[in-house]
Amino acid sequence: MASETTPEVTPRLGEGVASIDSAPQAGQSIHHRGIKYTTIKEGLAHILVPHGTPTSTDPKLSKEEHQKQQVFYNPIQQFNRDLSVLAIKAFGEDLVARKKVQAEKAQKRNAAKLKRKQQRRAESELTAQNVVEAAAEKLREDVGQDERESSTKRTREEAGQDESASPSKRMRVEVSGNPMASIDGGADDINGKEPKVPFRILDALSATGLRALRYAQEIPFTTSVTANDMSEKATNSIALNIQHNKLEDKIMVHTGNAIAYMYSFVDKTGFDIIDLDPYGTAAPFLDASVQAVTDGGMLCVTCTDSAIFASHGYLEKTYSQYGGLPLTGTACHEGGLRLILHAVASSAARYGLAIEPLLSLSIDYYVRIFVRVRKAPNDVKMLAGKTMVVYHCDNGCSATTQQFLARHKGIKNKNGDTIYKHSFAQAPSSGQYCDHCGTKTHLAGPMYGGPLHNPAFIKRILNSLPEVDDNTYPTKDRIEGMLHTAYQEMSFNAKDPQFNYAEMPENFLVPKMDPAELDNHPFFFVPSAISRVLKCSSPPTPAVRGALLHAGFKVTMSHCKPGSIKTTANWSQIWHIMREWVRQKSPLKNPLKENTAGRRIMDKTEAGETTAKEIDPQTEKGVDQAIETGNGTSEPAALHADAAPSESDVKFEVIFDEKLGKDHERGKYVRYQLAPRENWGPMARAK
Repeated sequence: MASETTPEVTPRLGEGVASIDSAPQAGQSIHHRGIKYTTIKEGLAHILVPHGTPTSTDPKLSKEEHQKQQVFYNPIQQFNRDLSVLAIKAFGEDLVARKKVQAEKAQKRNAAKLKRKQQRRAESELTAQNVVEAAAEKLREDVGQDERESSTKRTREEAGQDESASPSKRMRVEVSGNPMASIDGGADDINGKEPKVPFRILDALSATGLRALRYAQEIPFTTSVTANDMSEKATNSIALNIQHNKLEDKIMVHTGNAIAYMYSFVDKTGFDIIDLDPYGTAAPFLDASVQAVTDGGMLCVTCTDSAIFASHGYLEKTYSQYGGLPLTGTACHEGGLRLILHAVASSAARYGLAIEPLLSLSIDYYVRIFVRVRKAPNDVKMLAGKTMVVYHCDNGCSATTQQFLARHKGIKNKNGDTIYKHSFAQAPSSGQYCDHCGTKTHLAGPMYGGPLHNPAFIKRILNSLPEVDDNTYPTKDRIEGMLHTAYQEMSFNAKDPQFNYAEMPENFLVPKMDPAELDNHPFFFVPSAISRVLKCSSPPTPAVRGALLHAGFKVTMSHCKPGSIKTTANWSQIWHIMREWVRQKSPLKNPLKENTAGRRIMDKTEAGETTAKEIDPQTEKGVDQAIETGNGTSEPAALHADAAPSESDVKFEVIFDEKLGKDHERGKYVRYQLAPRENWGPMARAK
């Protein structure tokens, strides 16, 4: 299993002390203005760290024993930085290509506009020439009449005719010399020069400036990087690192409040990429960042406050930060991802901006999301229909039921285009008590209910990995494993296209996903966790996967947690499989206590089937029609996916086929990284 290596931070033995202008090398000792530094290399960038600066924490030491950190380097975040470079490079290739196409179209429009202007001018001049020629012709007719009167007068009139004809000749020369030569020359000048495509990056909370250094070094089409920090000590350190890396022409340092700095770009040309990597939550920076990013640009957001967005301990804080309540239980980190996406989407929607999650990952103790932001008022209208609350049986069987706040239904107009009708959603989609175990349910959300990833974007990053140098990106194996798992999460989506870049007319594009698309199968479960509800032995994960696959459901795993299962089966079908596990493989040694969640679930073994068989088809049809009328949809299953058990829920054979459910790619990918070293985790906030 790949691990995240810790860079060497001690000087090489036998080496002399170098100056700030020396060529940067890993482990190099630098003496500058009375301070000794050690050079740490990450990627293609080098940063200077004062001797003795800690790059990890030891919980055994007291606060007094810890050295005060001014600007620290955290090697555990190297996976984050490696992934960010690759993601920005993949996105940037797409954005630069789009800009080139737009620039070429603009050049053609301008050339055509100039050509039309020149043609109109030439036509105007030709019209003037025609007027002169008509006057000359009339003059010649008058001269013909005068010839009969007097030869002397005719001679004078003929002389006058020659003088009158000369302006016409001069006009023709001007017209013949004027028209298209200058236009063609201008077009040659336009087409002869390769337009310089700007690609601007803002590292809003830069600290050491390592991200800015890596973006400038490793992304070849980057034109400028701005490294901002409100600490003057931090920006002095950044300037020193820029000088040492000899990147003064690409990186600009700014000292100031990141929020105020981003707000200064409202209604101006902002940044194509804005990277937010704060200590804790990024919530205070979201409103400013969505206004400072360019149309079609990308936000890269890190949040490390998992105790807030993925825990029930501070739910009031979660709501104040992200505008929703947290989801608890095994899927809490996916719930946290959706809360953060909801916060970004709601901030952007106020300004007519729509977001498209390109990649949303729960990594170690933090989350990292990559979001494309577009000026798209029509797409913003979909937000209510993509926002959901969750009824969660957190104290019982862990089942979840989704309730979207609104509905949007696509209708084809006479031109064949799809227009959407927006309507209220019927509520509630679940009762106060869990349909499966009878335990009280609790609310989570509102949160984002659309897809978490764009599969084409993930595929572009994966396709670039074979060309990546292992020494520059030591976390490459883990990146590949996590992205491969995230890509498989999108396999449930029936609308997921098969991206064949060779057949696409513009193969540089990361295609835009359907803005109305919902994630109809959010969250996941862990067999060992739900086994505790029934007090039975935990079934092997391949056995549960095999049972689901044999029954015809789609199955994959979540990148959030080892041993997780994402499936198209609903909770009624999952509990049917678990009841069969108890009946076939793991009989209970002791009877379950009365009025417990497990007892109520096991009691449905026969009762659920009887109830399902007694449903009158006409009554069921009438209920479906009422739901359709009340919600403007022909898909009542989407409204209440976890309804009470029906005949279709319980009448399928359960076969625990471990061979069928085996992960045949196990060992091929590093899907889940264990703690790479002792005392691993987030460092203390910089003082």
